Amino acid sequence: MSDRLTTLRLFVRVAHAGNFSRAARELGLSQPSASRMIATLEKEIGAALFTRSTRAVALTEAGSEYLARVEPALASLEEADYIARGTGELRGVVRAAASSSFTEHVLIPRLDDFLTRNPKLKLSLVVDDQRQDLISEGVDVAFRFGPLADSGATARRLGSIRRLLVASPGYLRRGGRPKIPADLNAHAIVSGPGASDRWTFEKDGRQVSLRLEARIAVSTNEGAVRAAMAGLGIAVTGIIAARQAFADRTLVQVLSDWDMGAVDVHAVLPTGREAIAGARGLADHVLGAF
Repeated sequence: MSDRLTTLRLFVRVAHAGNFSRAARELGLSQPSASRMIATLEKEIGAALFTRSTRAVALTEAGSEYLARVEPALASLEEADYIARGTGELRGVVRAAASSSFTEHVLIPRLDDFLTRNPKLKLSLVVDDQRQDLISEGVDVAFRFGPLADSGATARRLGSIRRLLVASPGYLRRGGRPKIPADLNAHAIVSGPGASDRWTFEKDGRQVSLRLEARIAVSTNEGAVRAAMAGLGIAVTGIIAARQAFADRTLVQVLSDWDMGAVDVHAVLPTGREAIAGARGLADHVLGAF
């Protein structure tokens, strides 16, 4: 029975990863062993679950039907095990997705305590500043910023992160420090992922909006912050990505008397299947950061 459960968990991971090697690594298996296990499962069922090519693995129609039934059953079984143990200890594999800054500054520093308390839990971190498709990529919990799409997914608000402008002291010595938002028109702007070209500021009840064209566009927030640290311009980021740089004095805040608002942070669990205990546990743990 244990072997069968391992095979079913592997099947679910392969279905979402589209790749035997990645799914095998997440479960601590070799790629040849993973391939043999799926082949044996297909033989026992009497149907091909995947089509295989040199570049990708894709579900067959039978495989899609099988996944729709197996995945909720596995989640329910893990939940039953968790409740029956009564110890609060989490087990299994949790696939979590987050942006580069959130991973580096919030998740990673808090994982040691979480994993120490749950020694049989494994984590697979998907780090990407673009939003992932939770279902197709097999993500158990995603940490997301800003407005959420109306997907029917379960979302839990964790808190909010203040937005601000940053630049290096060297850049400001060369280019001068902006005194009001309009001064930004004379500066090099660094934009990060999903950045709008319209920036809004508020002070004493007065709101100012500017359309600013980026000189440098970077696909990750960490890259945009590093560009600002290198003196390439002024960037907008969340306080979590700038806090250490402020302490090191490699970045300073620009227009600190103007408010750029905050973005909400949510833990999002995919629709269509029961949230696994490990995903909920990780979300609860991260909540403490806010």
